[in-house]
Amino acid sequence: MKTRAPVLGGNFAVWGGLYSTFDCMLIGIRKKEDPWNSIASGAITGGVLMARAGWVASLQSAVVGGVLLALIEGVGIMMTRMTASQFKPVMPQLPDPQQLPPAPMSSLQPTSSENSFT
Repeated sequence: MKTRAPVLGGNFAVWGGLYSTFDCMLIGIRKKEDPWNSIASGAITGGVLMARAGWVASLQSAVVGGVLLALIEGVGIMMTRMTASQFKPVMPQLPDPQQLPPAPMSSLQPTSSENSFT
């Protein structure tokens, strides 16, 4: 495993570089940033990396790359929607004025200082 680590790291770096390149390219072309860019970038990356193995292998790898990125994006969207409900603003419930007890009479009558016009 130790001898394969640099090869696996290099392969992952190439995959990540191509994926990021295609993702940024699609954002620039489409002028929008949404999950479809990531899904298409995964499919294009898979297809490009297997291009030397032939059209059939390239197409299969593109489908696998697109499906994997669709699953990742779908789980991300699902988690966002599940956790977003925790942070929705809630309007405070004010008591119904008809169900409040009547105000005491002393608070409704003006005091003597309020009645003086001098």
